[in-house]
Amino acid sequence: MKLAIMQPYLFPYIGYFQLINAVDEFVIYDDVNYIKQGWINRNRILLDQKAFLITLQLFGASSFKLINQVEVGCNQKTILKTIEQAYKRAPHFKFVYSIIENILLNSEKNLAKFIEYSIYDINKYLGITTKMVLSSEISKNNELKNQEKVINICEQINATTYINAIGGQEIYSKECFLEKGIKLKFIKSKQITYKQFNNEFLPWLSIIDLMMFNEPNIIKKMLDEYELI
Repeated sequence: MKLAIMQPYLFPYIGYFQLINAVDEFVIYDDVNYIKQGWINRNRILLDQKAFLITLQLFGASSFKLINQVEVGCNQKTILKTIEQAYKRAPHFKFVYSIIENILLNSEKNLAKFIEYSIYDINKYLGITTKMVLSSEISKNNELKNQEKVINICEQINATTYINAIGGQEIYSKECFLEKGIKLKFIKSKQITYKQFNNEFLPWLSIIDLMMFNEPNIIKKMLDEYELI
């Protein structure tokens, strides 16, 4: 059984969804500390031919709090206006905007569950059927840290293969996972390009950008544009 574990990110880039699609079960790592200036509550879209950062307002955000202890703020309508300004002439604006609007205006105030909801909705649109679970709902040894805690989660779910983002090569050891009978793989996205109006292409923007310019069946093919190393 293939497993991945990642912190919840707001409208992440396609590599995040490639990872979800590559595994049998995906754990949203919601009971670890919130990271300021990370990607948990912000991402980049295309606005006026440049990458523009959208940031979801939060209440009580602190690196001393867990992600699931932080509350969503009140600037969702402002974000929607920015997205409309950026993509109102995009080929798939009408339908994709309705999905994003439904996500941003939902009543959930817990940050982790809010982002979980957004990932579910985008997965549904893209045809991704991977099982998802919050890490806070898994019985595990919360005294463990970092790699040891990830291995413990793998053991609780009976995973035989753990797939991590490519950046994890610096912090995870294949030998340590193998000692527990678990294969460790890293997912490396291939270069993906598509037409963004008539602009010079800007890579690795939010999944919003990809959805605005590409049909779901095209994105589905892009989900397989990676290699495991």
